[in-house]
Amino acid sequence: LTNEHQSRQYSTISLFACCEIMASASYRDAALKSSDPDIASGVGEDQTNAAKRRSAGEFVRGVSSARDTIGAVDGKYPVESGRYHLYVAYNCPWCHRVALTRTLLGLEDVVSMDVLLPVRTEADHPQGEGKWQFAPDGITARNGETIKYPQCTKDSVNGKGTLVEVYAMCDIEQTSAPMLFDKKTGTVVNNESADIIRMLNLLAPLGTTPEATLYPADPVARQRIDDCNEFTYGAVNNGAYKAGFSRSQKIYAAAYNRYFDALNKLNQTLEKSTFLCGETVTEADVRLFPTIFRHDPVYYNRMKLNQAYIAEYPNLWRWMCDVYNLPGVAEQSPLDHMKQGYFGRTGNSVVPIGPPGYPERLHDRDFAKKRCLALAQAAKGGRSVGRIAGEVVGAMLVGACIATALLRHSVRQ
Repeated sequence: LTNEHQSRQYSTISLFACCEIMASASYRDAALKSSDPDIASGVGEDQTNAAKRRSAGEFVRGVSSARDTIGAVDGKYPVESGRYHLYVAYNCPWCHRVALTRTLLGLEDVVSMDVLLPVRTEADHPQGEGKWQFAPDGITARNGETIKYPQCTKDSVNGKGTLVEVYAMCDIEQTSAPMLFDKKTGTVVNNESADIIRMLNLLAPLGTTPEATLYPADPVARQRIDDCNEFTYGAVNNGAYKAGFSRSQKIYAAAYNRYFDALNKLNQTLEKSTFLCGETVTEADVRLFPTIFRHDPVYYNRMKLNQAYIAEYPNLWRWMCDVYNLPGVAEQSPLDHMKQGYFGRTGNSVVPIGPPGYPERLHDRDFAKKRCLALAQAAKGGRSVGRIAGEVVGAMLVGACIATALLRHSVRQ
């Protein structure tokens, strides 16, 4: 990575001091080794002195224990349609990336899927507190509201009430989602999201778009994706949790600064290409999107990442809009699940209503660019930044309301 420099287009706004992303050191061999259970780059956090670091207040993510591989040379889990099943929860960003991959690769009829409730079990549950549960009929949440979502399902494969019971039947002492399950042998294949999305790519030829791929065969392209995954995992994906869940002020501050440094770098990179690794969506985009999508409505407050909104990064906002508007992505990104999952279990358990216009505004890929230009003009003209920002947002909301009204009128006609 080069040193930071001011963005030419937004030089009046210090927020857009960015630096270019250059090739980072190789994380591992770029070629996919299906016989290696650790098949994906940027998989997990260094576990060196993990207990000591946790006691010092640092959030250290645990390690997934189920790490088998579809298509391995031992033939245990062959590439096969209809054999595998996913358990996901939309509020979880690691599950979100898996659900997005399944949709983008057209695997809905190849890999079945159940959706967990974004509200976990309480202390009086037979399985204990904090377990992922199947509750399609809904429950009463901590804020006293009845929580029910149309996407949530029962356990259609094993008939269990919680995900921890599925693990238990396979003699695995874990509780996390997502999970890739083999219906034929009744075993857990893998519970590491980075591995799962890579394996779904192996199943892509069996889907409705057999030519689709998020991890091209070209070794150079794979290396670029792997490098990007490693960068975004540490600074952004896991970085958001390290900022939000660490109990040390110094560790929080370091994660906070690293996170926003990364957003600046990504914003600069996306000035030159439509997606992170070129003009085609890849696994790198799918892995970054869940975190960026959550930033404005969730992480800005919940993870204390309040330096800036994504709407203050024009290229990153445009990229987020482009990914969001890919076929099936919006349907696999229910924001109500996410807000319930993050806010419904912490503090006073009250779930915020806003922000207004989100995610509806993600159909306006130039929103952030127009907003930033207006802020720059306000700074030059001496007008109140808050005032001009309010005027810009207000005008856009009015425009959106008018467009909606015209659309409804045309439909009636």
